[in-house]
Amino acid sequence: MNVRPTHTADITDAEESLKLQESQSVIDSTSATEVAMQNTLLTPRFYTTDFDELDAIDVSGVREEWDKLIAQMVSDPNKGHFKKNEDWDHVDWDGMEPQLKKEFIDFLISSCTAEFSGCVLYKEMKRRGNNKDITQLFQLMARDEARHAGFINDALREAGVAVNLGFLTQKKKYTYFRPKFIYYATYLSEKIGYARYITIFRHLQENPQHRFHPIFKWFEEWCNDEFSHGEAFALLMKTDPKLTKGMNVYWIKFFLTAVYSTMYVRDHQRPAFHKALGVDPDWYAHEVFTKTSKLTEQIFPITLDIDHPRWQPNLEKMQKANADLAEAAAEGRFFGKLGAQFRAVKAFIALITIPAKQHKVPAVTRLEPSY
Repeated sequence: MNVRPTHTADITDAEESLKLQESQSVIDSTSATEVAMQNTLLTPRFYTTDFDELDAIDVSGVREEWDKLIAQMVSDPNKGHFKKNEDWDHVDWDGMEPQLKKEFIDFLISSCTAEFSGCVLYKEMKRRGNNKDITQLFQLMARDEARHAGFINDALREAGVAVNLGFLTQKKKYTYFRPKFIYYATYLSEKIGYARYITIFRHLQENPQHRFHPIFKWFEEWCNDEFSHGEAFALLMKTDPKLTKGMNVYWIKFFLTAVYSTMYVRDHQRPAFHKALGVDPDWYAHEVFTKTSKLTEQIFPITLDIDHPRWQPNLEKMQKANADLAEAAAEGRFFGKLGAQFRAVKAFIALITIPAKQHKVPAVTRLEPSY
């Protein structure tokens, strides 16, 4: 007799995971779902792409590395991990400092939306494709992202809110990206996600007094999933050498700059959250950028010069412009918005025109988590 899993952590198919989460949506929060529905430069987006082009990928040139990665993912080391157990401490949501509670809930909603956006994209490729290599990969990644999103929603429900993921699937706006842009953006999202989670996890290992919520205990296995997904996109790019050469290097630089600067601005919107973690946002950003840059040397021929004299000052200018833009928008000041947008663009141009560091890409792409 087969017993059906009752928790998303135990489900190996993304579609089954989503069905289970939809059955729980009766207690989901309208306000949380509305936050997840927002489409701004700083909020996670849902993507769609040319699935036929993805289906035509030939992985024979990276077969040895590919098979090792797939075997690792098929072994499913994190099955059953993403659910509460005896290590899940009681959370006093009512007693939590109000600004910290607001920022932490915002962090969880944003993280849930980002994980779920990956699940939606990956399961669509699995559904549409016929290429067994590609559909298997995307099925495995969708499985992982569905578990992550479900786990975050479990944490949100304790606070009396949660995101209606089924509603998001149907109603959230989708952005079309060409496959190569999906590769660049998603590869960076997965690798920077690894760098972010492992940096927080290691910091809290050394400073457990700052672990104000039990979800951080799960970050090591979580970030290892992110790492594997990044490895997959690195191999997808390696199947077509043109993706990391010529004019495409300029696109790589654009995405690196956009992802790094967006992370910096978003994190500086949560001062109480970082203070509670005992983390200085500027230190944290530099740590994450350093780790991500080192990791991306596996496939990208350039890294950003994050120690350049123009780097930090213009990140700060972008952050200030974003804060001023939000204030002007709230107050309905048209010219205030225009001025803030101009300053943000000017700062971004100053960042993206910093000369990049070049290096030789190694013959072997695959890496293992090392931080």
